[in-house]
Amino acid sequence: MTARSWAALGILTLAVLLLAIDGTVLALAVPALSADLDPTATQLLWIGDIYSFALAGLLVTMGNLADRIGRKKLLLIGAVGFGLSSVLAAMSPTPEMLILARAVLGISGATIMPSTLAIVRNIFSDPKLRTRAIAVWAAGATAGAAVGPIVGGALLEHFHWGSVFLINVPIMILVLVGGIFLLPESRDPNGGRIDLLSAILSFVGIVSIVYAIKHVVGEGFDLTVPATVVLGLVAIWWFIRRQRRVSNPLIDVSLFRSPAFSGAVVANTVAIFGFVGLLFFFSQYLQLVRGLRPLEAGLVELSATIASIIVIAIAGFAVGWLGRGRAIATGLALGAIGLVILAITEGSPGLVGIIVAFAVVGFGAGLAMTLTTDAVVGSAPKERAGAASSIAETAYELGAALGIAVLGSIQTALYRANLGEIEDPDVAATVKESLAGASSHLDATAPGVAAILEQAQHAFTVGMQWTSVIAAALLATAAVIAWFVIPSHRERTASAHH
Repeated sequence: MTARSWAALGILTLAVLLLAIDGTVLALAVPALSADLDPTATQLLWIGDIYSFALAGLLVTMGNLADRIGRKKLLLIGAVGFGLSSVLAAMSPTPEMLILARAVLGISGATIMPSTLAIVRNIFSDPKLRTRAIAVWAAGATAGAAVGPIVGGALLEHFHWGSVFLINVPIMILVLVGGIFLLPESRDPNGGRIDLLSAILSFVGIVSIVYAIKHVVGEGFDLTVPATVVLGLVAIWWFIRRQRRVSNPLIDVSLFRSPAFSGAVVANTVAIFGFVGLLFFFSQYLQLVRGLRPLEAGLVELSATIASIIVIAIAGFAVGWLGRGRAIATGLALGAIGLVILAITEGSPGLVGIIVAFAVVGFGAGLAMTLTTDAVVGSAPKERAGAASSIAETAYELGAALGIAVLGSIQTALYRANLGEIEDPDVAATVKESLAGASSHLDATAPGVAAILEQAQHAFTVGMQWTSVIAAALLATAAVIAWFVIPSHRERTASAHH
């Protein structure tokens, strides 16, 4: 491969790194944002997860659009939109405006994500080099999720919370300029028109199911839950049925008959569910409970970034030694072990245990994500790379959205359940809304308030511990499924990668 190919990979990795950073950078800004915009707990969750919702809902459509109009062209269009919507987010005067801006960021991101992985698939046709290139790409995604808090922390030490969005602008300009000169154009020469009804059905199906889960965990069961579940299931059923009949389907549903393919998609979703979902509230824990400054909190999470970079060096070796299924299962199991260690150390003094735990989680999630993504992308022909990439990235973004929605809502519910009785109704309402709101609005010097805040910090910690255990159980279950469902032909895999 030429130096130009690796330089192009650098531009693509920079783009996905920025998208991943944008998914988690906001977590550190929550205390400052809460003090400025005064969002409700529900608005705070929407600010956090609507970005991933919009991405997940549109990735399938955008992946197919990239195959038809050109992956480079769509990526450059998305880069412009991402930069402009970042400015809108930074200047938002109300929670509603910030939610809207985050939605537009998600839409713009959906035009970028499938093209990055599809172009990687087209540049690196050799399986061994493709695995290494996807490991670099995956490191950008997982490292971006962990680097986000560091970038955010450094900016929040000196600037307004809107700076966490403005940092996107110069990086997106670099992606735009580098993309124009370094990225090759590619498309499906036989691609027909996109089926608009299929696009609508895929969006409605994904977003409805995610919304129902978020609503029942965060606000309780009411009539909107069964209504949105039924709507989502009907849309997904109709979508799948339509894909089997139309001449140009958005997704080749026959791919899911392969255990290697379907198992890889599920494993990818669960790995990101645990990693990104926990990360959103973990940054708040480090600041609001441990008392770290934003930059210090970001540096604690740096161990996950370092671990994800190590994955680049050993991903091919792990497949050759264990076979793909067992290597993916090992990554998921390591992630589960790291989450259990995290649950234990969150209630203990010192930060060493937390740093070690986060490194284990980052390494495990990074290994699982690299190998599952490679399996999904490698299963499709080059001309359908955008469509295949959109499946891998939909799994990633859906996992992130569900992780923030479900684990975030569970953590909030556990936090409130462990608060105990607070006599002053106004103080009680403030504390129950969120720990971030309580920390910014209550006067710690007032009589009794310091004790109430300490009680709230303890409740938040207990909530984080149980949420970590729940995420660990999910990853462990996925590891067992991956071990037995995804094939592990060491000889064949080894020959493909060595």
